[in-house]
Amino acid sequence: MNRRVLNCGYVPLADSAPLIVAQELGYAGDEGLELNLLRQPSWAALRDLLALGHLDAAHILAPLPVAMSLGLSGKKVSTNILMMLSTGGIFLGVAAALGDAMRTQGWNGDLWDAKGARAALEAAAGGRRLRVGVPFPYAMHHLLLRYWVRGTGLEVDVITTPPPMMARAVQSGDLDVFCVGEPWGSVAVDSGAGELVLPGHAIWQGAPEKALACRADWLAAEPEAAGALMRAVFRAAKWLDVPGNRALAIEILARTEHLDLSDAALDPSLTGRVIPRRGAPPVELDQFLRFHRGAATFPWRSQAAWIGAQIADLHGRDADALATEAQSVMRPDFYRDVIGLMGADLPGASAKLEGAMRYRTAVASTRGDMILGPDAFFDGEIYEMPGK
Repeated sequence: MNRRVLNCGYVPLADSAPLIVAQELGYAGDEGLELNLLRQPSWAALRDLLALGHLDAAHILAPLPVAMSLGLSGKKVSTNILMMLSTGGIFLGVAAALGDAMRTQGWNGDLWDAKGARAALEAAAGGRRLRVGVPFPYAMHHLLLRYWVRGTGLEVDVITTPPPMMARAVQSGDLDVFCVGEPWGSVAVDSGAGELVLPGHAIWQGAPEKALACRADWLAAEPEAAGALMRAVFRAAKWLDVPGNRALAIEILARTEHLDLSDAALDPSLTGRVIPRRGAPPVELDQFLRFHRGAATFPWRSQAAWIGAQIADLHGRDADALATEAQSVMRPDFYRDVIGLMGADLPGASAKLEGAMRYRTAVASTRGDMILGPDAFFDGEIYEMPGK
């Protein structure tokens, strides 16, 4: 059988797992596809390859397709998010010495205490500007960091640092704070350079992290290939969220041709069992990285709107205007056409009040079985997209 080859880019992070597993476990083959998985050294490199047509689809930062479509990151190119690949999986951390200083200011190391950690960091900084590493300007890491420090006395200089280089930058003293996807936060801890302070979900429990994206013109020309890819990735995401599959998932991701890391380095990502600082006991973080549960793959228009509003704040633009424009990046209509035929339970709406669910909540869905949330922001804010 001749298989259609799709060039799929990814950056070596644990949340690239749905693409890798889709190929390795044969889900792509079942759809008549072969995924040519192309590991990229940075998000800028991946963005450019996607924009230039050298990639058919990509594992990508959720805000980046919005920025590409708005012409704010590299070449302006209309880009669509077909589905989400993950929620969670990122950490905000600090250099080890700064973590010690935060404890002298009363921080108790609670990984869910976003307000307490923020106050302790502000006190420990003592008015000096902090150098913060993020993997890319248009990353959820950066948007969550800005949201977290907004309205405080914390002043930061944001430094773009590729994920594999983050621990080294902390160790060399070039960064005071880092915000990065696993396993690179745990690598910083293992090196003794850093300490984990908060998972991204402590700032926004519903934050989307990575997406499966393609150019809009490719989707228009190749809807059948896009649908086949989505079905394969959806099956992989569902498989990844089964606890009994984690050991095999770690073994697959660790291979030289994929992430090229030890099983031990990847274990925290998939199990949620993290060591916040060297010598500390492990902490269990429930649903630290989700691939499927709670409609994790669904491309919510309201999340794109929130991203658009935050990007507007970065550039001093009109928040409602960019939020409205950003919504078209998400393709819940195409997702429903493709994934609905698999018998999956789909949300009854394509947008929601972001931050409104403080607990797991039953919502309207096609089969009536859907439980969503929590998706609260740490400060209690509720975001309603323009026009609603």
